[in-house]
Amino acid sequence: MTLTQESQVILFKPQGSIDLEVGTDLSEQMAGVTPSADQLWVIDLAEVDFMDSSGLVPLVQGLKAVRQSGCRLVLCNVKAPVRLILELTKLDSVFEIVNNYEDIFSSVNEQSLSTAA
Repeated sequence: MTLTQESQVILFKPQGSIDLEVGTDLSEQMAGVTPSADQLWVIDLAEVDFMDSSGLVPLVQGLKAVRQSGCRLVLCNVKAPVRLILELTKLDSVFEIVNNYEDIFSSVNEQSLSTAA
């Protein structure tokens, strides 16, 4: 698992299967970062091939933490098996999901432009 912090982007990159063990590690990593209003949390799931229901726990906990502090959490590079779990639990409508990491910043720039206009 990789954690990167640049500017105000906090990047989490879990790997393999997000099950109880990996989910616990991800929860601990997320709990180690104090969210602030000017941050963007990104969970890049490019290297995650499977997620079970216990893997949803850190995602939901992270979302709750960032919403309470007024920052943003985005999931990217969500593969089909993980997307299926999100869809079955209807969490795909709760999380902001983009195709890839670059799309996050495209949408930020578009939102900034539309707000400035």
